[in-house]
Amino acid sequence: MAPWRAVARWLLVTLLAAAGLSHLTWGRRGYRIVVPDWSTRVTGLDKDAIVVGSGVAELMLAGAVATIPRQRSVGWLVAAFFAAVFPGNVHQWRTGRPAPMLRTDRARLVRLFLQPVLIVWAVWATG
Repeated sequence: MAPWRAVARWLLVTLLAAAGLSHLTWGRRGYRIVVPDWSTRVTGLDKDAIVVGSGVAELMLAGAVATIPRQRSVGWLVAAFFAAVFPGNVHQWRTGRPAPMLRTDRARLVRLFLQPVLIVWAVWATG
């Protein structure tokens, strides 16, 4: 694996693990704000369960990226996860509600444009 891809892969592992831990610990309560109301109706889960589930998913994806470094399918799974949480980012931007590390309208808007970068990063870093 090229050195830059290896660095990008480990940064992705770190990002996913940190996000997963924050969803399960210090940020758990604040992340409920990001969960759109419609998602509770669609999934049958409450907002806390969705936050916990996403945290567990992030930790599992971090583990997969760390232990299966050259599987493009792992990158596509991470990319799909990043795409799946995008409606929550849009919801947070539209409602203007603060969540951990996203306290301003500008930060919430920048977060929307960061999502495609994360998707491309996940696929590239695992390729």
